[in-house]
Amino acid sequence: MTTDVVPNRTFAEIEVGDSSSLTRVIAQQDIELFAALTGDANSTHLTAPRQPEGGPLPTAHSMLGASLISTLLGTHLPGAGTTYAGQTLRFERPVQAGDALTVSVTVKEKRDADSRIWLGCRGTNQRDELVFDGVAEVTAPAGKLWISPGDLPEAVLHRHSNYDRLIARCAGQRRVPCAVTHPCDAAALSGALEAWKQGLILPILVGPTARIRGVAAEAGLELGELEIVDTPHSHASAARAVELVRDGQAELLMKGSLHTDELMSAVVAREGGLRTGRRISHVFIMDVPTYPEPLFITDAAINILPDLATKADIIRNAIDLHRGLGLGAPRVALLSAVETVNPKIPSTLDAAALCKMADRGQIVGGILDGPLALDNAISPAAARIKGIVSEVAGRAQVLVVPDLEAGNMLAKNLSFLSGADAAGIVLGARVPIILTSRADNERARLASCAVAALYAEHLILQAGPRA
Repeated sequence: MTTDVVPNRTFAEIEVGDSSSLTRVIAQQDIELFAALTGDANSTHLTAPRQPEGGPLPTAHSMLGASLISTLLGTHLPGAGTTYAGQTLRFERPVQAGDALTVSVTVKEKRDADSRIWLGCRGTNQRDELVFDGVAEVTAPAGKLWISPGDLPEAVLHRHSNYDRLIARCAGQRRVPCAVTHPCDAAALSGALEAWKQGLILPILVGPTARIRGVAAEAGLELGELEIVDTPHSHASAARAVELVRDGQAELLMKGSLHTDELMSAVVAREGGLRTGRRISHVFIMDVPTYPEPLFITDAAINILPDLATKADIIRNAIDLHRGLGLGAPRVALLSAVETVNPKIPSTLDAAALCKMADRGQIVGGILDGPLALDNAISPAAARIKGIVSEVAGRAQVLVVPDLEAGNMLAKNLSFLSGADAAGIVLGARVPIILTSRADNERARLASCAVAALYAEHLILQAGPRA
């Protein structure tokens, strides 16, 4: 398709026999965009592309190819100002991803009384096989107009595949026993049950039995033979769930419908809690459609204003998780407002100190750089413009934020403005803790469970055989 300015053809200028055509290669992304626009999620169209020797390629929606008739009528013949009045079509064969579809229109009849024009329409593939044919009826423009076909809005296809890969890696792995703390609303209970059905966890439901069964009945959820540990209220649920972990009956902890503070108070209790030598911290594992790999953001949920020692543990926790998920040694960006050390901005001083700690072997397993502003942490172009030469700049995998406020706003910006999903997990305790939000969709909830299950298995392997 040309990007030059194209004049239309007025009714007076058009003659019977005039024709125009265009050729477009139908890509898999075109099929997926059409599905997203129309809501037609027929699996025939959305199967992942395969090579011919591996089976049939995905088939385009019939109307995707036919829509190119409208493109031709509206941009070339007659062009700008054309009004569609009717269309008949007969489809002869499918269009598959990778096919080059040529669409042509030819003027068959004109009617002076109302400027109506009838055009024969044909679509053929790269083998000159007929894909569809029919007749279009339009009202041609009376006056001259010009358009620039290049002036189109940019379409971005938001793919979410990072979570799919994490969930797929749990296939064949045992269901990890998980104490689900106070699942007394439909969202919390259904999330745990779906993770059970997907083979990720084995839920132990901790809460008031009558309330849990009542929620299940009202929401149409099947509890099967799952164990329910009866407790009178949410505080007792948190304490009992922690006990199950301490007793070795559960290897994961999941937040239900109680407040985060209630659960974490039981986790960090000096007597009977789940403390380790590490500070507890939270990691968002973000699936950002426009970023090529999972993006970790930490800490955006637990430590409000972490000091240097706490930040060091936040980084260690994130590095261990990244490696434990089989993602390798992460590139860790220590974020601030600027990429230079400025004594008036404390986060730049912390970043410089943390990098030096990594140089001295106090933080191991990852590649650290900072301070870095967000743009030059994730954008190669921004890093290049700023002249930053670094293994981390422009391609960070872990973003360490200065404080909870910055992290929380960054994660929510990505979720609500960029269409990202946010799985969440708490680290630094004896077991991984699944900390989901009521606003999380099912994919994010499952991803949180998959991350926790994979990491729990990693920790068990690291610990070696039990006595």
